[in-house]
Amino acid sequence: MKRNDLHEYQNYCVEFLKTHPEAMLILEMGLGKSAVSLTAILDLMFDSFDVGKVLVIAPLRVAKTVWPEERDTWEHAHFLNMSVMVGSAKQREAALHTPADVYVINRENVKWLTDYLEKRHMPWPFDMVVIDELSSFKNHQSQRWKALRKVRPQIKRMVGLTGTPASNGLLDLWAETFLIDGGVRLGRFIGRYREAYFKAAGMNPYTGVVFNYVPLPGAEEAIYSRISDISVSMKALDYLDMPEQVMVNHYVDMEPTERDLYDAMKKELLVELDGETIDAANAAVLSGKLLQMANGAIYNADRQMRVIHDQKLMMLSDLIEQANGQNVLVAYWYQHDHERIREYLTELGYRPRDLKSDQDIADWNAGKVQVGLISPASAGHGLNIQRGGHILIWFSLVWSLEMYQQTNARLWRQGQKEVVTIHHIVTRDTVDDDVLDALKHKDTTQQNLISAVKAHLTI
Repeated sequence: MKRNDLHEYQNYCVEFLKTHPEAMLILEMGLGKSAVSLTAILDLMFDSFDVGKVLVIAPLRVAKTVWPEERDTWEHAHFLNMSVMVGSAKQREAALHTPADVYVINRENVKWLTDYLEKRHMPWPFDMVVIDELSSFKNHQSQRWKALRKVRPQIKRMVGLTGTPASNGLLDLWAETFLIDGGVRLGRFIGRYREAYFKAAGMNPYTGVVFNYVPLPGAEEAIYSRISDISVSMKALDYLDMPEQVMVNHYVDMEPTERDLYDAMKKELLVELDGETIDAANAAVLSGKLLQMANGAIYNADRQMRVIHDQKLMMLSDLIEQANGQNVLVAYWYQHDHERIREYLTELGYRPRDLKSDQDIADWNAGKVQVGLISPASAGHGLNIQRGGHILIWFSLVWSLEMYQQTNARLWRQGQKEVVTIHHIVTRDTVDDDVLDALKHKDTTQQNLISAVKAHLTI
């Protein structure tokens, strides 16, 4: 994609970052925060020469794959040399010493970076820092927050990217804003911030420890007014030229051993897994088997699930985290997808809920269901759930264009007040690519399904 492909609202954000050394960019997930940031970095580095080296801090998977892929997606961003500091300490150290323009690190290793430089008496090398998912720095007692605060005076330009900066309440804003402006707008101390804008609403009568605060009357407006000069939000559809529906693909990669199993099924129409042989009778059956394997599991002849990988589950949890407390609808196809999603998210502390009964739907529309699970087979006409959210994640892809469109239309329909973001989790170099291409070209007949699978058999 070329720079001319940026939307008007994205160009607006680019200029905002260039003219504001301290900035909070509040963009809904899928609206191009990384593309905006890379474009601004390019201009600041090579047009105005205001920036020498940039550090991007992001969740691990985002740091490892999303930022490099975004750089490769945009033609103008190719000018930026990028070094990704993830992996072992030795790998991170090598990446740090690799000449580059942009260095990307996962948030868990921020303390490692500051300690590494301090112990070796090396100066802080980054004059611009971009925090992808600023909300992950809402805890002022965390190691990552303290580490970044220590070097904050040495950073000329500070950018925070987020979808919802105060997902757990306005108290979160103090720590996040402090890293951006050094405490200028909301104060240098969390205690004074609480005193100015909050009152105690819950207290242990024996210890006197306050465990809950609520904003004082007018506090929300006052807080937002204080930070309005350094923040821009892309939720106001009435004045921004934004699409009503945004499609975003998130790619995951299988490990070599997982890929071997997939390739064996693709080429030989059978695979040895856990001591048993799982086969496909023909191209149509093979398509289903490959879709299952791309999702991470497969049924054997007795309809028992055999797990292959968790790559899509990890991406799903990342996307839910990035939603910052906003309700998310997850579409699945196979029953083993449903079982694995529920188990995986439950272990992470979420409470996924199937949207089946009238009560389920009522609770979803009332905002009481953070993660809703839905099957495209049951997402037909008449299911009105657009009031409960505007983020849909396709964990499983489906060949049926009708089911795909009808499921998307559950959120993308009249009465929806927000931009609807449709996310596809795609296992790279699998039949998932064929499904996406077919859906894009509205070409999902059984014959094309079989033709796409046969094309793989000749590789």
